[in-house]
Amino acid sequence: MKENYMANLGFIGLGIMGAPMALNLQKGGHQLFVHTRTKPAQDPLNGQATYCASATEVAKSADIIFLMVPDTPDVEKVLFADNGVAAGLSTGKAVVDMSSISPIETKEFAKRINALGCEYLDAPVSGGEVGAKGATLTIMVGGSVEGFERVKPYFELMGKNITHVGENGAGQTTKVANQIIVALTIEAVSEALLFASKAGADPARVRQALMGGFASSRILEVHGERMVKRTFDPGFRIELHQKDLNLALQGARSLGVTLPNTATAQELFNTCVANGFGKSDHSALCRALELMSNHPIA
Repeated sequence: MKENYMANLGFIGLGIMGAPMALNLQKGGHQLFVHTRTKPAQDPLNGQATYCASATEVAKSADIIFLMVPDTPDVEKVLFADNGVAAGLSTGKAVVDMSSISPIETKEFAKRINALGCEYLDAPVSGGEVGAKGATLTIMVGGSVEGFERVKPYFELMGKNITHVGENGAGQTTKVANQIIVALTIEAVSEALLFASKAGADPARVRQALMGGFASSRILEVHGERMVKRTFDPGFRIELHQKDLNLALQGARSLGVTLPNTATAQELFNTCVANGFGKSDHSALCRALELMSNHPIA
């Protein structure tokens, strides 16, 4: 089924990630019906979207409904509360959850939405606030091939690397894997720059030198700069990455696999949260190592 170019789209959740993602859909020429728990003081959609009083109203008004909320319980509430999305759905609509949540719960949510005659895609993203604003997000999708093809033109307004991984739950599983790699790489960059700084080298120049070698990475580039410049305003909050690693470790226990370094990264995030850094950018994981070493990177 191919959508008309001028589509009625719903978007629920206008936070750090959701607002620019919704704006990019709007820039694509589509009518947006949106709902958020707290309407922003400054409208990120420039007064051109229709704000709805409930998720049910969004679902009644839109053909495809996108969700971008913090955690598994938030998605469940948005979907199935008395004023949730499910109450406003009719046959043929599609629900696309772009949050990062439990793969196991995602499969159950999909069954309940499918039973209403609607498509369900889990489509978490990577790329942070920068990717959301620049429409360069990586989008990992679980669901039917037909559902993916239907929604793909709208994904292309929000991201660049868009992959249909498999059935429902596969997108969320891929996102958990992504978060493991990101957390461990942030931890590695933190250790390297902390070591260099304590040894008396200029961490900014060390980072610059490493950017030309095999240790180069997007995280060394972006988050390494944050560590050196001490710019920890959030693109992606520690408390959210902490949540994602909880999903990884819970999944590992149920699968009987061992993720020792993921557990270590989670303990460092826990240390950050305990010291009041939970709302800082996840690059601030370095602050846990700095506290234990009694030495700042810069």
